[in-house]
Amino acid sequence: MPPPSGTDPRPLTDEPLSIDLLNTRWIDASGRHDLLDSLDGLATWLAGPLVSQALGGATTPVDHDTLERLLQARTALDMATANPQHPDADAVEAVNAVLAHGRRGHLLRPDGPDTFVEVEAPSWLPAWRAAEDYLRLLAERPERIRPCGNPECILHFYDTSKNGTRRWCSMAGCGNRAKAQRHYARQKKA
Repeated sequence: MPPPSGTDPRPLTDEPLSIDLLNTRWIDASGRHDLLDSLDGLATWLAGPLVSQALGGATTPVDHDTLERLLQARTALDMATANPQHPDADAVEAVNAVLAHGRRGHLLRPDGPDTFVEVEAPSWLPAWRAAEDYLRLLAERPERIRPCGNPECILHFYDTSKNGTRRWCSMAGCGNRAKAQRHYARQKKA
């Protein structure tokens, strides 16, 4: 049964913005899915609390330009997460191509220092923010940007566990499947 219209159907939605954008593609028992394969999916993603917060209440058009720019950013992030600590030249160029469409500025207001984001067009804001968020993750802990340990899963996560030993996108999903497969293999041997 498909989820109600506007409901985010993705299995993992609590990751930082850049990882959340990557996770707009997933695989489950019914096959491959891509939330950004339509304007309805774009609207669902933009309406999510994480995205709304990252955009700071800015109005972003739900149109083909915004979708195209998000897909460009997702492709760039996908390339960059292949090796976060040492991205190849193509990945660097792809992320920088997204970042080139905006900037963060600083200014002094009567009540103190402030920052602002300026993009070429409102349709660039979500893509630019996702690329900027990825730079933040790289500056903090690049080794904690990881793909799920399940080779059949395409989700990513940012490991915030104390030990930095998280292996699965979710313990309830991929983690349990891996445990069940190991258990079955042990039972079969015995």
